[in-house]
Amino acid sequence: MIRAALLHTYGAAPTIAERPAPVPADGEVTITVEAVPITPLDVLCASGTSYFGPPRTPYVPGVQGVGRLTDGSAVWFGTSAGMRAGVEGSMASTVAVPAVDVVALPTDVPLTVLAALGLSAVAAHAALTHAGGLAAGEQVVVLGAGGVVGQAAVQLALLGGARRVIAVARSASARARAEQFGASIAIPLLPDDDVASLADRLRHAADGPVDLVLDPVFGVPAAAALRVLRPGGRLVNLGSAAGATAPVESAVLRSGALRMIGYTNNGLSIDERAAALAVVAGHAAAGRLTVDHEIVPFDAVADAWARQDAGTAAGRIVLAL
Repeated sequence: MIRAALLHTYGAAPTIAERPAPVPADGEVTITVEAVPITPLDVLCASGTSYFGPPRTPYVPGVQGVGRLTDGSAVWFGTSAGMRAGVEGSMASTVAVPAVDVVALPTDVPLTVLAALGLSAVAAHAALTHAGGLAAGEQVVVLGAGGVVGQAAVQLALLGGARRVIAVARSASARARAEQFGASIAIPLLPDDDVASLADRLRHAADGPVDLVLDPVFGVPAAAALRVLRPGGRLVNLGSAAGATAPVESAVLRSGALRMIGYTNNGLSIDERAAALAVVAGHAAAGRLTVDHEIVPFDAVADAWARQDAGTAAGRIVLAL
């Protein structure tokens, strides 16, 4: 038998239960799980309101995790739990997953840090490089710099050759953290901001042309950032934390010949995802990349889930098994 987090009711937190150990099918491998993040996608799928449709319950949530193969080698793995019927997720002491969804990790990578980074850091890296085409010497604006994607993006932009990063975040602590991560300046997103006021602060913070905006929030911040892009500049959107719509003016787009690019990890091939994870893991192993995270014992999954759902967690919660 194994221990697993089981979700019985949409919108509720999972609870620990014992289940039969998984038997790997053809093409699957067995992994002893060491750490699992609770991500917004996990919570969304478990709400029963995601665009994937309500999952069949009960099920084991968890779209990613880290652990070890039977030979002891460290791996990251992904699942489609909550998105595809009958698939069990990562929140269990042992899992069986398709080998194609497993990525080998460096022997010296801290697994809890890699769990916290996970697909959020993959999104930041790929949005900057694959979608945004970050070039050495460019100036980058990172919106939503207080979130996991934003924190990773500040560091990855600099590691990718950006000469300067401007961070935008709501709280003073998030802005201070962004500067600790290497942002040249972090400016506030205020509750009463309109497009013009935020655009003015971005212009004042910029040192010359802004080439690229990494946008996990959309809404007013995205519309403001578009106003400060250089001609031919680009904005890569990968979320809507500040609003599902944005007051974007046609004249702003046309006069600057600007590019707005939508990004999702779902657009990555298996090989592209593995390559991005290798970059993220390499930086994490070298101590160059981390995000704020909290390590919580697996037995406390119900409380941890509720705090992550409510947005009161100190960064990404990682369950330690």
